[in-house]
Amino acid sequence: MSTSVEIPVVGPREPCPCGSGKRYKICHGKKARTVDRQYVTRPFRGLPGECDWVALREIISAATVPVQLTGDHSERDVLVATILPGATPALVRENGQILIGLQTVGSTGDPSADLGHALHTALDTTPGEAVTPGVRSPDAPRLQDLLAADAPFDVTVHNGFDFWLDPDSEPTAQQRSMLENANEAAVPAARLESAEAAYWCKLGDRDQVRWVQPYDEEPLLDGLARLHVRGTDTLGPDTRLLGTFRAHGLLVPVWDLVEGTTADEVEEPVGALQARIAEAVADNAPLTGAERRARAGLANRQITIR
Repeated sequence: MSTSVEIPVVGPREPCPCGSGKRYKICHGKKARTVDRQYVTRPFRGLPGECDWVALREIISAATVPVQLTGDHSERDVLVATILPGATPALVRENGQILIGLQTVGSTGDPSADLGHALHTALDTTPGEAVTPGVRSPDAPRLQDLLAADAPFDVTVHNGFDFWLDPDSEPTAQQRSMLENANEAAVPAARLESAEAAYWCKLGDRDQVRWVQPYDEEPLLDGLARLHVRGTDTLGPDTRLLGTFRAHGLLVPVWDLVEGTTADEVEEPVGALQARIAEAVADNAPLTGAERRARAGLANRQITIR
């Protein structure tokens, strides 16, 4: 896999470091802006566990997943993480293991390309050295180009960020302090076994289920509206569907639970609701007046996260 020359970012009116003689803003700076403007509605489509990719990027504090690369790098040890120290996009440990962080400070309109660029750069980074992806070129590989499409995507949710520590080296006092601060801010969560990409979360005194749905938005909203009118869109007595938010082209419904509800206690209700949602989404009958009003209410309580 070839390595492209990284062009440093300079002031827009300065000469471009590539040596073209043009100002940066009309040379490589223009290419960088073009990349930033490209927006992909569902950047993780086609990857194993698309819904879980969205969950790890947007709704879970601490989780990791080993992933399988293709081609010449298929033997490399790569671990995808929700977030890395300092929200860095990638790091390479002394033993050669690559960690990729999904929740980073900066991103463009195509997170898959951003992450693919970081991973591609990490593959050519000397173990133990910092990974500096630089400006992403328009032809940078996306995750779909680097990861095996038939590999499993097995998520492990953690209580904290101990996975930041390299087991082969002794952490510094600064690293321990950073870890302690991060662990205090971690939101307790668990991935439910009864449905794909359904997560129990505890936010303060509120227990919730946040569930990334694999369906297209329109039929999913229709299905949830049908269930709401029937009174079957809940996870049991005194629970309710708060609304949905949109993340990377998929909808994420959020349910409020009875305070003190554990992840184990919600497994069976989530499994039953998954079957009801699938049936309601597959229903092509026109919505009734009550269902249309319920759908409008869901749409009005919707926000978008990019």
